[in-house]
Amino acid sequence: MKVATTREELRAARPGLTGEVAVVMTMGALHAGHEALLRRARADADSVLLTIFVNPLQFGPAEDFDRYPRTFEADLELARSCGVDLVFAPTREVMYPGGDPAVRVDPGPWGSQLEGASRPGFFHGVLTVVNKLFQLTRPDVAYFGEKDFQQLTLIRAMARDFDLPIDVRGVPTVREPDGLALSSRNRYLSPVEREQALVLHRALAAAVAGGVEAGLAEYAKVPEVKVDYLVAAEGRMLTAAWVGGTRLIDNLGIDNLGIDNLQGDRP
Repeated sequence: MKVATTREELRAARPGLTGEVAVVMTMGALHAGHEALLRRARADADSVLLTIFVNPLQFGPAEDFDRYPRTFEADLELARSCGVDLVFAPTREVMYPGGDPAVRVDPGPWGSQLEGASRPGFFHGVLTVVNKLFQLTRPDVAYFGEKDFQQLTLIRAMARDFDLPIDVRGVPTVREPDGLALSSRNRYLSPVEREQALVLHRALAAAVAGGVEAGLAEYAKVPEVKVDYLVAAEGRMLTAAWVGGTRLIDNLGIDNLGIDNLQGDRP
């Protein structure tokens, strides 16, 4: 496995990737959810490229950029175990050599709702860095987790609308046995908060079965958890909530329920 940290090193290593090339983009702090993405890419493609970059553009001024977990050596070990061929791990200066870009990708109306409403500018930052990494790594296929479903939907739309020759594929959310969706931010949770966080999955399951009000009733049983939103959109029931000082998101499919495109409440 090769590791590139500069554009020059990436350009030198990229020709060594043969056949269909898959990319998995991450901010590091890899866990079993990332492992599922990498193993799916390894099974499907001829070559696998992993990017590790904590993107400052998608963090708001009061968010956790500085304390976001960075576990680079452990990430490389996981990458090796999954058969990754090339890791691109640029610094901020390598990704944005002229400083933070003035021109950014506009996510459109869907990008201003839910996560976009709660975190203004978030999807501008996500789509901008994904577009840049697409240009730098030149993959044939890209894998993203369905846990970040709104993000996945917007990346697919960007690839379509910008005529990018990349097949963007979603991989199902990986969960703990008790239902908690895997996330790098789970590391922030105390044992008590870890238990409280299970309400996200319970609320989603209740909302899928009985509607948004049923899900909000489930949230009400754990008043320490502060709900941001619980809505039905794009064939999914999506939620975000604060557990202590940690903001978590999750979703479940509702395609078979015939729920309208966007309904529900922001408590």
